[in-house]
Amino acid sequence: MPVNALFQPFSLGSLQLPTRVVMAPMTRSFSPGGVPGAKVVEYYRRRAAAGVGLIITEGTTVGHKAANGYPHVPRFYGADALAGWKEVVDAVHAQGGKIVPQLWHVGSVRRKGTEPDASVPGFGPSEKIKDGETLVQGMSQDDIREVIAAFAQAACDAKAIGMDGVEIHGAHGYLIDQFFWEHSNRRTDEYGGSLANRSRFAIELIRAVRAAVGPGFAIIFRYSQWKQQDYSARLVHSSEALGEFLQPLAEAGVDIFHCSTRRFWEPEFEGSELNLAGWTRKLTGKPTITVGSVGLDGEFLQFMVSTDKVAQPASLENLLKRLNDEEFDLVAVGRALLVDPDWALKVREGREQDILPFSREALTTLV
Repeated sequence: MPVNALFQPFSLGSLQLPTRVVMAPMTRSFSPGGVPGAKVVEYYRRRAAAGVGLIITEGTTVGHKAANGYPHVPRFYGADALAGWKEVVDAVHAQGGKIVPQLWHVGSVRRKGTEPDASVPGFGPSEKIKDGETLVQGMSQDDIREVIAAFAQAACDAKAIGMDGVEIHGAHGYLIDQFFWEHSNRRTDEYGGSLANRSRFAIELIRAVRAAVGPGFAIIFRYSQWKQQDYSARLVHSSEALGEFLQPLAEAGVDIFHCSTRRFWEPEFEGSELNLAGWTRKLTGKPTITVGSVGLDGEFLQFMVSTDKVAQPASLENLLKRLNDEEFDLVAVGRALLVDPDWALKVREGREQDILPFSREALTTLV
Protein backbone atom coordinates (compact mmCIF):
# COMPACT_ATOMS: atom_id res chain seq x y z
CA MET A 1 0.00 0.00 0.00
CA PRO A 2 1.57 3.33 -1.04
CA VAL A 3 2.35 5.65 1.88
CA ASN A 4 1.34 8.75 -0.08
CA ALA A 5 -1.84 9.23 1.91
CA LEU A 6 0.16 9.92 5.08
CA PHE A 7 2.03 12.72 3.38
CA GLN A 8 -0.79 14.68 1.81
CA PRO A 9 -1.55 18.16 3.18
CA PHE A 10 -4.53 18.77 5.44
CA SER A 11 -6.39 22.05 5.72
CA LEU A 12 -8.94 23.22 8.27
CA GLY A 13 -9.38 26.97 8.54
CA SER A 14 -6.12 28.50 9.67
CA LEU A 15 -4.64 25.07 10.44
CA GLN A 16 -2.61 24.12 7.36
CA LEU A 17 -0.67 20.87 7.83
CA PRO A 18 2.01 19.65 5.43
CA THR A 19 1.34 15.96 6.23
CA ARG A 20 -1.26 13.78 7.95
CA VAL A 21 1.27 12.52 10.53
CA VAL A 22 0.57 13.75 14.05
CA MET A 23 2.82 13.37 17.07
CA ALA A 24 0.66 12.00 19.87
CA PRO A 25 0.89 13.69 23.28
CA MET A 26 3.16 11.72 25.60
CA THR A 27 4.11 12.73 29.15
CA ARG A 28 7.90 12.96 29.35
CA SER A 29 8.64 14.74 32.68
CA PHE A 30 11.78 16.50 31.45
CA SER A 31 10.80 20.06 32.46
CA PRO A 32 12.11 20.81 35.98
CA GLY A 33 10.07 23.53 37.61
CA GLY A 34 7.50 23.15 34.85
CA VAL A 35 9.62 25.06 32.33
CA PRO A 36 10.50 23.45 28.96
CA GLY A 37 14.18 23.95 28.23
CA ALA A 38 16.61 23.49 25.37
CA LYS A 39 16.31 19.69 25.30
CA VAL A 40 12.53 19.94 24.99
CA VAL A 41 12.91 22.46 22.16
CA GLU A 42 15.20 20.09 20.26
CA TYR A 43 12.97 17.09 20.98
CA TYR A 44 10.03 18.66 19.18
CA ARG A 45 12.11 20.35 16.49
CA ARG A 46 13.55 17.04 15.33
CA ARG A 47 10.11 15.52 14.76
CA ALA A 48 8.95 18.51 12.74
CA ALA A 49 12.14 18.41 10.67
CA ALA A 50 11.48 14.77 9.77
CA GLY A 51 7.98 15.37 8.41
CA VAL A 52 5.54 15.32 11.34
CA GLY A 53 2.78 17.66 10.19
CA LEU A 54 1.25 18.39 13.58
CA ILE A 55 2.86 18.08 16.98
CA ILE A 56 0.56 17.75 19.96
CA THR A 57 2.73 18.44 22.96
CA GLU A 58 2.91 16.38 26.08
CA GLY A 59 0.23 17.29 28.59
CA THR A 60 0.79 20.82 29.93
CA THR A 61 -0.93 21.89 33.11
CA VAL A 62 -3.28 24.85 33.19
CA GLY A 63 -3.03 27.53 35.86
CA HIS A 64 -5.05 25.91 38.63
CA LYS A 65 -3.52 24.89 41.95
CA ALA A 66 -4.53 21.23 41.58
CA ALA A 67 -3.92 20.75 37.85
CA ASN A 68 -0.64 18.85 38.13
CA GLY A 69 -0.22 15.25 39.21
CA TYR A 70 3.35 14.33 38.26
CA PRO A 71 6.92 15.61 38.72
CA HIS A 72 8.66 17.77 36.11
CA VAL A 73 5.59 18.15 33.91
CA PRO A 74 5.61 21.41 31.91
CA ARG A 75 3.26 24.23 32.80
CA PHE A 76 1.27 26.33 30.37
CA TYR A 77 1.11 29.37 32.58
CA GLY A 78 3.66 31.78 34.00
CA ALA A 79 6.05 33.96 32.03
CA ASP A 80 8.98 31.54 32.33
CA ALA A 81 7.08 28.50 31.04
CA LEU A 82 5.40 30.44 28.23
CA ALA A 83 8.77 31.81 27.14
CA GLY A 84 10.05 28.24 26.98
CA TRP A 85 7.09 27.18 24.87
CA LYS A 86 7.60 30.16 22.56
CA GLU A 87 11.06 28.78 21.77
CA VAL A 88 9.50 25.40 20.99
CA VAL A 89 6.92 27.04 18.70
CA ASP A 90 9.56 28.99 16.80
CA ALA A 91 11.75 25.89 16.35
CA VAL A 92 8.86 23.77 15.03
CA HIS A 93 7.67 26.50 12.68
CA ALA A 94 11.19 26.95 11.33
CA GLN A 95 11.03 23.30 10.17
CA GLY A 96 7.64 23.76 8.49
CA GLY A 97 5.64 21.95 11.17
CA LYS A 98 2.63 22.98 13.23
CA ILE A 99 2.18 22.61 16.96
CA VAL A 100 -0.57 22.75 19.58
CA PRO A 101 -0.30 22.32 23.36
CA GLN A 102 -2.34 19.69 25.12
CA LEU A 103 -4.06 21.51 27.99
CA TRP A 104 -4.42 19.25 31.02
CA HIS A 105 -5.88 19.01 34.50
CA VAL A 106 -5.39 15.66 36.21
CA GLY A 107 -8.29 16.09 38.65
CA SER A 108 -8.62 13.45 41.37
CA VAL A 109 -5.53 11.60 40.14
CA ARG A 110 -3.45 14.19 42.00
CA ARG A 111 -2.06 13.21 45.40
CA LYS A 112 -0.96 15.45 48.25
CA GLY A 113 2.77 16.04 48.13
CA THR A 114 2.75 16.77 44.40
CA GLU A 115 4.36 19.93 43.06
CA PRO A 116 3.90 22.85 43.00
CA ASP A 117 1.89 22.99 46.28
CA ALA A 118 2.27 19.80 48.30
CA SER A 119 -0.65 20.66 50.59
CA VAL A 120 -3.28 20.69 47.84
CA PRO A 121 -5.32 17.49 47.34
CA GLY A 122 -6.84 16.33 44.10
CA PHE A 123 -9.92 18.10 42.79
CA GLY A 124 -12.74 16.18 41.15
CA PRO A 125 -16.46 16.04 40.50
CA SER A 126 -17.04 14.18 43.79
CA GLU A 127 -15.42 14.30 47.21
CA LYS A 128 -13.31 11.45 48.54
CA ILE A 129 -12.42 11.21 52.23
CA LYS A 130 -10.40 8.47 53.91
CA ASP A 131 -9.66 8.26 57.63
CA GLY A 132 -10.85 11.82 58.09
CA GLU A 133 -8.51 13.21 55.41
CA THR A 134 -9.75 14.82 52.20
CA LEU A 135 -8.07 13.00 49.35
CA VAL A 136 -10.22 14.58 46.65
CA GLN A 137 -12.01 17.88 47.02
CA GLY A 138 -15.43 17.79 45.41
CA MET A 139 -15.56 20.82 43.15
CA SER A 140 -17.87 23.68 44.04
CA GLN A 141 -19.41 26.00 41.47
CA ASP A 142 -16.57 28.44 42.15
CA ASP A 143 -14.00 25.66 41.60
CA ILE A 144 -15.63 24.77 38.30
CA ARG A 145 -15.53 28.40 37.17
CA GLU A 146 -11.87 28.72 38.18
CA VAL A 147 -10.82 25.64 36.23
CA ILE A 148 -12.77 26.69 33.15
CA ALA A 149 -11.16 30.14 33.35
CA ALA A 150 -7.72 28.51 33.62
CA PHE A 151 -8.29 26.52 30.42
CA ALA A 152 -9.57 29.61 28.62
CA GLN A 153 -6.54 31.64 29.73
CA ALA A 154 -4.15 28.90 28.63
CA ALA A 155 -5.79 28.80 25.20
CA CYS A 156 -5.52 32.59 24.93
CA ASP A 157 -1.83 32.39 25.86
CA ALA A 158 -1.29 29.64 23.29
CA LYS A 159 -2.64 31.87 20.57
CA ALA A 160 -0.54 34.79 21.79
CA ILE A 161 2.77 32.89 21.54
CA GLY A 162 2.00 31.56 18.06
CA MET A 163 0.65 28.07 18.70
CA ASP A 164 -1.51 26.75 15.85
CA GLY A 165 -4.41 25.65 18.05
CA VAL A 166 -4.98 23.81 21.31
CA GLU A 167 -5.92 20.31 22.36
CA ILE A 168 -8.15 19.87 25.40
CA HIS A 169 -7.40 16.64 27.28
CA GLY A 170 -10.77 15.03 27.95
CA ALA A 171 -9.59 11.40 28.07
CA HIS A 172 -8.04 8.63 30.16
CA GLY A 173 -9.69 9.25 33.52
CA TYR A 174 -8.40 12.80 34.10
CA LEU A 175 -10.57 15.71 35.26
CA ILE A 176 -12.84 16.31 32.27
CA ASP A 177 -13.25 12.57 31.78
CA GLN A 178 -13.98 12.15 35.49
CA PHE A 179 -17.07 14.30 34.96
CA PHE A 180 -18.11 12.13 31.99
CA TRP A 181 -17.74 8.83 33.83
CA GLU A 182 -20.60 7.83 36.12
CA HIS A 183 -18.30 5.89 38.45
CA SER A 184 -16.32 9.01 39.34
CA ASN A 185 -19.12 11.57 39.01
CA ARG A 186 -21.65 11.10 41.80
CA ARG A 187 -22.97 14.64 41.73
CA THR A 188 -26.66 15.37 42.15
CA ASP A 189 -26.62 18.88 40.68
CA GLU A 190 -26.72 19.90 37.01
CA TYR A 191 -23.24 18.41 36.46
CA GLY A 192 -24.25 14.88 37.48
CA GLY A 193 -26.81 12.21 36.68
CA SER A 194 -27.43 11.70 32.96
CA LEU A 195 -24.57 11.65 30.46
CA ALA A 196 -25.90 14.92 29.09
CA ASN A 197 -25.52 16.48 32.54
CA ARG A 198 -22.12 14.87 33.09
CA SER A 199 -21.01 16.46 29.81
CA ARG A 200 -22.01 19.95 30.95
CA PHE A 201 -18.59 20.75 32.45
CA ALA A 202 -16.79 19.89 29.19
CA ILE A 203 -19.31 21.80 27.09
CA GLU A 204 -18.97 24.94 29.23
CA LEU A 205 -15.18 24.61 29.13
CA ILE A 206 -15.07 24.25 25.34
CA ARG A 207 -17.37 27.25 24.92
CA ALA A 208 -15.11 29.32 27.17
CA VAL A 209 -12.03 28.31 25.18
CA ARG A 210 -13.78 29.17 21.92
CA ALA A 211 -14.80 32.57 23.29
CA ALA A 212 -11.20 33.20 24.40
CA VAL A 213 -9.56 32.39 21.06
CA GLY A 214 -12.30 33.43 18.66
CA PRO A 215 -13.30 31.72 15.40
CA GLY A 216 -10.74 30.07 13.17
CA PHE A 217 -8.33 28.95 15.91
CA ALA A 218 -8.28 25.16 15.98
CA ILE A 219 -9.70 23.39 19.02
CA ILE A 220 -8.94 19.67 19.24
CA PHE A 221 -10.71 17.55 21.83
CA ARG A 222 -9.22 14.25 22.95
CA TYR A 223 -11.54 11.66 24.41
CA SER A 224 -11.50 7.92 25.09
CA GLN A 225 -13.79 5.11 26.04
CA TRP A 226 -11.15 3.33 28.15
CA LYS A 227 -9.69 4.75 31.34
CA GLN A 228 -6.34 4.22 33.00
CA GLN A 229 -8.25 2.88 35.99
CA ASP A 230 -10.29 0.46 33.86
CA TYR A 231 -9.20 -0.56 30.35
CA SER A 232 -12.50 -2.36 29.75
CA ALA A 233 -14.63 0.70 30.58
CA ARG A 234 -17.05 2.03 28.00
CA LEU A 235 -18.65 5.45 28.23
CA VAL A 236 -21.21 4.49 25.60
CA HIS A 237 -22.15 1.11 24.12
CA SER A 238 -23.72 2.02 20.78
CA SER A 239 -23.15 4.34 17.88
CA GLU A 240 -26.44 6.09 18.65
CA ALA A 241 -25.30 6.90 22.18
CA LEU A 242 -21.90 8.02 20.88
CA GLY A 243 -23.59 10.49 18.55
CA GLU A 244 -25.70 11.88 21.38
CA PHE A 245 -22.54 12.35 23.44
CA LEU A 246 -20.40 13.95 20.73
CA GLN A 247 -22.82 16.32 19.02
CA PRO A 248 -23.06 18.84 21.90
CA LEU A 249 -19.26 18.91 22.14
CA ALA A 250 -19.00 19.62 18.43
CA GLU A 251 -21.60 22.37 18.68
CA ALA A 252 -19.72 23.91 21.62
CA GLY A 253 -16.70 24.55 19.41
CA VAL A 254 -14.64 21.41 18.76
CA ASP A 255 -13.01 21.41 15.33
CA ILE A 256 -11.20 18.06 15.44
CA PHE A 257 -11.79 15.01 17.63
CA HIS A 258 -8.75 13.03 18.77
CA CYS A 259 -10.12 9.55 19.40
CA SER A 260 -7.88 7.65 21.79
CA THR A 261 -7.85 3.87 21.53
CA ARG A 262 -5.28 1.29 22.58
CA ARG A 263 -5.40 -0.50 19.20
CA PHE A 264 -6.46 1.58 16.19
CA TRP A 265 -7.34 -1.52 14.15
CA GLU A 266 -10.14 -2.72 16.45
CA PRO A 267 -13.77 -1.97 15.53
CA GLU A 268 -15.63 0.11 18.09
CA PHE A 269 -19.09 -1.45 17.78
CA GLU A 270 -20.39 -4.77 16.52
CA GLY A 271 -21.59 -4.87 12.94
CA SER A 272 -19.04 -2.41 11.56
CA GLU A 273 -15.29 -2.31 10.98
CA LEU A 274 -15.13 1.40 11.80
CA ASN A 275 -12.86 2.29 14.70
CA LEU A 276 -13.64 5.06 17.20
CA ALA A 277 -12.24 7.78 14.94
CA GLY A 278 -14.25 6.41 12.03
CA TRP A 279 -17.51 6.46 13.95
CA THR A 280 -16.76 9.93 15.31
CA ARG A 281 -16.17 11.31 11.82
CA LYS A 282 -19.33 9.66 10.51
CA LEU A 283 -21.51 10.90 13.37
CA THR A 284 -20.25 14.48 13.70
CA GLY A 285 -18.92 15.34 10.26
CA LYS A 286 -15.80 16.67 11.97
CA PRO A 287 -12.23 15.66 11.06
CA THR A 288 -10.76 13.03 13.36
CA ILE A 289 -7.37 11.79 14.52
CA THR A 290 -6.89 8.07 15.00
CA VAL A 291 -4.33 6.73 17.49
CA GLY A 292 -3.41 3.48 19.19
CA SER A 293 -0.22 1.45 18.77
CA VAL A 294 0.45 2.85 15.29
CA GLY A 295 3.72 1.50 13.93
CA LEU A 296 4.20 -1.14 16.64
CA ASP A 297 3.85 -4.91 16.27
CA GLY A 298 1.67 -5.09 19.37
CA GLU A 299 -0.34 -2.99 21.80
CA PHE A 300 2.10 -0.76 23.66
CA LEU A 301 1.20 -1.67 27.25
CA GLN A 302 2.72 -5.15 26.99
CA PHE A 303 6.07 -3.48 26.39
CA MET A 304 5.61 -1.18 29.39
CA VAL A 305 5.31 -3.96 31.97
CA SER A 306 8.43 -5.84 30.96
CA THR A 307 11.95 -4.62 30.26
CA ASP A 308 12.60 -7.77 28.23
CA LYS A 309 10.04 -7.05 25.51
CA VAL A 310 10.76 -4.87 22.51
CA ALA A 311 8.18 -3.51 20.06
CA GLN A 312 9.34 -3.96 16.50
CA PRO A 313 8.14 -1.75 13.61
CA ALA A 314 4.85 -3.00 12.18
CA SER A 315 3.18 -2.97 8.78
CA LEU A 316 1.14 0.15 8.03
CA GLU A 317 -1.02 -1.54 5.37
CA ASN A 318 -4.20 -1.65 7.46
CA LEU A 319 -3.73 1.95 8.58
CA LEU A 320 -3.07 3.22 5.06
CA LYS A 321 -6.12 1.45 3.65
CA ARG A 322 -8.34 3.05 6.29
CA LEU A 323 -6.80 6.48 5.67
CA ASN A 324 -7.25 6.09 1.90
CA ASP A 325 -10.87 5.10 2.53
CA GLU A 326 -11.32 8.35 4.52
CA GLU A 327 -12.28 6.54 7.71
CA PHE A 328 -10.32 9.28 9.53
CA ASP A 329 -8.26 12.29 8.52
CA LEU A 330 -5.08 12.29 10.60
CA VAL A 331 -2.88 9.65 12.23
CA ALA A 332 -1.25 10.14 15.64
CA VAL A 333 1.94 8.19 16.26
CA GLY A 334 3.09 7.72 19.85
CA ARG A 335 5.80 5.35 21.08
CA ALA A 336 7.14 4.61 17.60
CA LEU A 337 7.82 8.33 17.14
CA LEU A 338 9.06 8.76 20.70
CA VAL A 339 11.92 6.33 20.16
CA ASP A 340 12.70 7.34 16.57
CA PRO A 341 12.45 11.06 15.71
CA ASP A 342 12.97 10.19 12.03
CA TRP A 343 10.03 7.75 11.89
CA ALA A 344 8.01 9.81 9.42
CA LEU A 345 10.98 10.40 7.12
CA LYS A 346 11.91 6.72 7.10
CA VAL A 347 8.33 5.71 6.27
CA ARG A 348 8.15 8.27 3.48
CA GLU A 349 11.42 7.09 1.96
CA GLY A 350 10.54 3.39 2.24
CA ARG A 351 13.21 2.72 4.88
CA GLU A 352 11.01 0.82 7.32
CA GLN A 353 13.88 -1.56 8.02
CA ASP A 354 15.79 1.35 9.57
CA ILE A 355 13.06 2.30 12.07
CA LEU A 356 14.20 1.84 15.65
CA PRO A 357 12.32 -0.62 17.91
CA PHE A 358 10.61 0.63 21.06
CA SER A 359 11.34 -0.51 24.60
CA ARG A 360 10.80 0.95 28.06
CA GLU A 361 14.34 2.29 28.05
CA ALA A 362 13.28 4.91 25.51
CA LEU A 363 11.27 6.64 28.22
CA THR A 364 14.40 7.45 30.20
CA THR A 365 15.85 9.76 27.56
CA LEU A 366 14.74 12.72 25.46
CA VAL A 367 16.06 12.38 21.92
